[in-house]
Amino acid sequence: MGTSLGDPAGRVSVELGESFAGARVDRAVADALDAAGHPVSRSQLQRSFASGEVQCEGRPLKPSTRVEGTMRVEVQLPTAAPLARAFPEDLALSVLFEDEAILVVDKPPGMVAHVSVGHERGTLVNAVLHHLGVGAEELPVVEGNPGTRPGLVHRLDKDTSGVMVVAKTVEALRTLAEAFSRHDIDRRYRCFVRGVPGFEDKRVATGHARDPKDRRRFAPVKGAKRRAITRFRRVARWEKSAELTAELETGRTHQIRMHARFLGHPILGDLLYGREARDPKLRAASDLAGRQALHAELLGFDHPLSGERVRFESPLPADLAAMRAALV
Repeated sequence: MGTSLGDPAGRVSVELGESFAGARVDRAVADALDAAGHPVSRSQLQRSFASGEVQCEGRPLKPSTRVEGTMRVEVQLPTAAPLARAFPEDLALSVLFEDEAILVVDKPPGMVAHVSVGHERGTLVNAVLHHLGVGAEELPVVEGNPGTRPGLVHRLDKDTSGVMVVAKTVEALRTLAEAFSRHDIDRRYRCFVRGVPGFEDKRVATGHARDPKDRRRFAPVKGAKRRAITRFRRVARWEKSAELTAELETGRTHQIRMHARFLGHPILGDLLYGREARDPKLRAASDLAGRQALHAELLGFDHPLSGERVRFESPLPADLAAMRAALV
């Protein structure tokens, strides 16, 4: 995506390569900064552009400039640096399992996984730190990740609910991170999609890269370095919708959402990879959840201490259960 160099004064250099070709430079810079561990809010970046502090070869850039070729962009970050550490916060937390090595939780929809610019409160990490009675510095962090992600080896989107595991020790973090890297993890999701797929069981394997038409999304780009593989099974079908399970063989950002769109059956309520349903019944059902109809219902891995394969499951949450009842 891009490389980044920074200095104590807050000036960061990001390289916008071929994956950003044709994109607006403001969106490309925002994505590159986030990927390099320097996330900024949209308003902060707008101020940097307005003050001429986003430059290429010494010339200020306009936000609407399109990326051409490879561009090295210098950005003067806002004076107020992104939050470097998360802090404990007394929030409701559904615990599925806990021992001295790991904590397994059931993340509700609408909860951001970790602290970032604009999300300093109300995150899963805030809740975990309070539950454990520790500060962020007492939990391990995956090498290269900021201190706002203590204990996390994976994430769920804000509006995706379901099972997540948190590492409490350095050894547990290392073991789990290696398992995720090898894709030696059992992950099954439940989703509701628009339209009725003609298949009962389908394995989808594609490339995985930023969508050149919308940098917020990912797309099955041919020739992409990364691969994304999902196994879909149809569980139930109705007149204009269906219920599927999705098992991940790889774990890429937005993988299931991207593949559902690729198959022509976007997830209900997912306005980034689909659109608002026109059919009154589908629209009413989607409104009951008010989010993308995607739930991480199963997570399995070798326990960091015993080596035994463990599996944790989460039932369909109330909002998606209501959606399902409305679709029948």
